[in-house]
Amino acid sequence: MLFDSHAHISDRRFDKDRQSLYRKIRDAGLVVVMDVGSDLATSLDAVRTAEQNDFCYAVVGCHPHEAKDFDDEQLLLIKGLAKKPKVKAIGEIGLDYHHNFSDRESQRYWFARQVQMAIEIGMPIVIHDREAHADVMDILRENGAFGTERKAQFPLRPDGSEDARVLLHCYSGSAEMAEQYVKLGATISIAGPVTYPNARRSREVVEAVDLLHLLAETDAPYLTPVPFRGKTNIPPYVEHTVRKMAEIKGLPYEEVARQTCQNGCRFFDIEL
Repeated sequence: MLFDSHAHISDRRFDKDRQSLYRKIRDAGLVVVMDVGSDLATSLDAVRTAEQNDFCYAVVGCHPHEAKDFDDEQLLLIKGLAKKPKVKAIGEIGLDYHHNFSDRESQRYWFARQVQMAIEIGMPIVIHDREAHADVMDILRENGAFGTERKAQFPLRPDGSEDARVLLHCYSGSAEMAEQYVKLGATISIAGPVTYPNARRSREVVEAVDLLHLLAETDAPYLTPVPFRGKTNIPPYVEHTVRKMAEIKGLPYEEVARQTCQNGCRFFDIEL
């Protein structure tokens, strides 16, 4: 039982052998793959893929790379997509100060607008944060992502803590900031880089954060884990991330696979 909390299986590079990919997903025991959009077009693709495959659910939104071309009309269309039954979150939204494909002002503006929309419609939020840790935290706080009204929209987590339904995708910050996010009601998603030999920070995060607040992802077709690094990533490879998480925590693989699956179903409100 595996749950891939973040992938891009509608990506065009899978078009040549898409049915083979879906077969591999089912054969690997993946019960859920979250297909994440990065703009209006890819969000529409994710919804279409989700509606055609029982294991797939969609996340819709505007990635910071695309912020310079986003507008109110597209935001309204994303809001409309969010009403579809197989759409489970708004994302991936946030800031990317590494590539700066969009100017930072546009990134911050559309990030805030999408956070506000997600809160308005009561949807979970999936965050992209690359080299923008302080600004991401500030915008989430300033726009009520961790506010009392937001947390009142969702049941308490199994440990009795409040849930803001904010997911830090492919988390790359410090263990200290991860613990701060969890206290605010967020969830941390761990990707393939945790398997890399020099991934000290990712390992520290897995050690520090309670398993109840962790998810596993591939970010396919990117960030392929060891032992397949250098090849195109696919959702079945999430197994290797989960195995590394189990090794770091000193827990059985089956326990970590089961718990991250339960965590994912709870976060995205999916009933298996």
